[in-house]
Amino acid sequence: MADKKLPHDHGQSIEKHLGMMPAAEDFQKAAEIFNLLNDGSRIRIFWLLCHCEECVMNISSIVSMSSPAVSHHLRQLKSRGLIVSRREGKEVYYKAADTEDAKLMHHIIEHAVKIACPVEDNQDSRSL
Repeated sequence: MADKKLPHDHGQSIEKHLGMMPAAEDFQKAAEIFNLLNDGSRIRIFWLLCHCEECVMNISSIVSMSSPAVSHHLRQLKSRGLIVSRREGKEVYYKAADTEDAKLMHHIIEHAVKIACPVEDNQDSRSL
């Protein structure tokens, strides 16, 4: 796109930036992450999992939602790689993934809601 001549010249030098513009597919990744932010319940569940590891039943109780509804949100978060799970016997436990995307989403939530994450035992849990 760097060699593309724009139909109108508005006196801006945007052409030099067009060579650095990522492909449309790269923007799709960002759109998928932002799409996860369109549900307050899903954000609450993700925020909770940034601070603890929990099973569906406990998450359901904490956020006052049915287990199927929580499971639906967990599937969406997991499919995007924002949470991970582990099985212990019949129980499955979920927590936030240790990835850049999960950390970024956690910080976006904190900033948007203007909340501070809890600090436990002199350990800043905002490191996630």
